[in-house]
Amino acid sequence: MELRQLRYFVAVAEELNFGRAATRLRIAGPSLSQQIKSLERDLGVRLFERDRRTVALTAYGETLLPQTRALLEQADALRRTARGFAASEPVRLGYVSWRPSDLAERVSGVAQLLVDTWVMPSHTQAARVADGSIDLAICWVRATDLAEQSLAGQLLGADRLFAVSSGDESAVRARDTVVLVDADTEAWASWNIYAVEFARATGATVERIEDHGITGPAYFDHVRRLGRPVVTSPKRDTTPLPRGFVRRAVIDPVPVWTWALVSRQGEARPAVLAAVEALTRDVKLDLEPGVCWLPADDPFRSYQA
Repeated sequence: MELRQLRYFVAVAEELNFGRAATRLRIAGPSLSQQIKSLERDLGVRLFERDRRTVALTAYGETLLPQTRALLEQADALRRTARGFAASEPVRLGYVSWRPSDLAERVSGVAQLLVDTWVMPSHTQAARVADGSIDLAICWVRATDLAEQSLAGQLLGADRLFAVSSGDESAVRARDTVVLVDADTEAWASWNIYAVEFARATGATVERIEDHGITGPAYFDHVRRLGRPVVTSPKRDTTPLPRGFVRRAVIDPVPVWTWALVSRQGEARPAVLAAVEALTRDVKLDLEPGVCWLPADDPFRSYQA
């Protein structure tokens, strides 16, 4: 027996019509009927007498309805109390270069979110969650990273990467692009891993650099020097696009960079759990199989199924 089944019971009892109750609950009619039957099996009594035209409460249903309403009200009160506790507890969140623009609004009334001002690489932010320095991190991680550091990751967003070159704005095939890999493996560890695997999987060219030119003016200098489309990293860059340069979609396949909301496995703090639920609720990733590319160890590859 689940609370949602009890809510279904109350809705049908109030509407005395499965169709109207299903519309009110925003579920399919057959699913509602199955859930009511399951509840009746769990309780061992029939709650409704129904035929093709009418629905009526049985004597058992009449007796259980007020008790069910009281139980649901207790559950709602418990949830409100827990949310009140959560809202008073600070939750520290770190990020790399991107965070949702409505971050504060999503957790308003659920948790007191403290956004850490230290913008660090993905692997560093994940490690800070693991050692307890922060509670949550928005970063790029591999399934291996999560397992080795006893972390959990939920999808928060995704970027479709593009390329920059001079000339026309037509789409460019992945195999005809260049990816930059920097010698500073501490600052660019996650990007380097992604870029090298992308090149191996698609035939793109790896260009090794030593000037942190993954972003900024140095990036555009490399585009000029190479004379080929160079894939951009997901790091947000405010440097204006130089005259004569264009952004070009990358296809066959489309490189996708995922952002995970990382927390500790077994996290029990109500505020942290409430923040995770609020931030990741209804987040979806539409990845067409065979069209989009993710690294083999990306924890969200199953979204392509």
